[in-house]
Amino acid sequence: MTEPIAPDAQKANNPGQVVRFPAVPAHATGGRGHGRYWLGGLLLVLLALAAAGVAWWSMGSNGTIRYTAVPVSRGAVTRTVTATGTVNPELTIIVGSYVSGVIQELYCDYNTQVKKGQVCAKIDPRPYQTLVNQAKANLAIGKAQLLKDQANLGYVKINYERNLHLVETHAVSQDVVDNAKSEYEQAQAQIAFDQATIEQRQAQLDSAQVNLDYTDIVSPVDGTVVSRAVTMGQTVAASFQTPTLFLIASDLKKMQVDTNVSESDIGGLKEASPATFTVDAFPKRTFRGRVSQVRQSPQTVQNVVTFDVVVSVDNSDLDLKPGMTAATRIVVDQRSDVVRAPSQALRFVPGGVAASLPATGGAAPSGNAEAQVWVLREDRPVAVPIDVGLDDESFVEIVAGNLKPGDPVIVAEQHQAAGRALPRPRL
Repeated sequence: MTEPIAPDAQKANNPGQVVRFPAVPAHATGGRGHGRYWLGGLLLVLLALAAAGVAWWSMGSNGTIRYTAVPVSRGAVTRTVTATGTVNPELTIIVGSYVSGVIQELYCDYNTQVKKGQVCAKIDPRPYQTLVNQAKANLAIGKAQLLKDQANLGYVKINYERNLHLVETHAVSQDVVDNAKSEYEQAQAQIAFDQATIEQRQAQLDSAQVNLDYTDIVSPVDGTVVSRAVTMGQTVAASFQTPTLFLIASDLKKMQVDTNVSESDIGGLKEASPATFTVDAFPKRTFRGRVSQVRQSPQTVQNVVTFDVVVSVDNSDLDLKPGMTAATRIVVDQRSDVVRAPSQALRFVPGGVAASLPATGGAAPSGNAEAQVWVLREDRPVAVPIDVGLDDESFVEIVAGNLKPGDPVIVAEQHQAAGRALPRPRL
């Protein structure tokens, strides 16, 4: 029996010859070879990803952290309420028309300086003058009737007294005397009726005269005409409501800002609180005033409740015009010359440094402290518990704590690694 020759021996005997072995059928291995190859590749990929993550983290952890610090300062902390309002004169008079008619004359226009009692417009007076003349004629008729009835009263009085003497001598009957007495009493009643008629017609004359006087549209105050709503020849009708002809501002040197403050901010507002505002016409100028009125009447618009707050301001230079939109800031509370820190410092928490901090530096604030800030000491963040007071969203008042003006409090951090910055999650 001949023994099989090994492949190496065959190569040695015949180097130029390639020896091929028969292929092994798949059913002989049970199909497990491809599954093992696939699992092995997946494990290699996972190991590669894990190695890359460890390398990235080691690069990030070996990097440097730069902190942005702001020194604690001493100054004012002011809490304000912002609102939008409209600049208006303190007193605006609406001048209307009591009677209807055609505008015959106009004596006032925009920006006209008027005095109290000055005629600004005139309605055609002829229809009302006719009513006055008619009322005067009726009054004259009533007075003439009174004179006539007074003369008749004198006659019936004499006749009555004569019949009284005649009845004593039986010259006339008692019936004649009673008839004379009745006529005398009727004459007296007629006199009273005539006097009442005269008073009635006098009232009608006065009413007609009032309507005639209302054809002159006069200014009720000294001021400036800020609006004119009619033109010459226009017909005004005062049947249902008084039409507005002019708007007169009593004094443009005293203005006010009517603002709408939400119900969440109205609790801290009081009269005489200082306020500032700006207008678009003078963006670099700040106007100062004081709260003159906090009105109790609420206004509800789309389920939003607001209250009117009036801010008075001096306008001696006449720069403010009626109708300007004002962005108002009203001071609710203020602290002057106090130790303060940026409000952002209270919201800052260092990322990934708690484990490396000293035991004293990484401790949480005590139970009596309201908040804590991180102070940069020897290039390391140290937590300092503090008690805070007034907060105006820019600065917060430091009531108690181991902080003094000049201490650098951390407000932000930046992580850098090996010459390039790597993003870090912010808390």
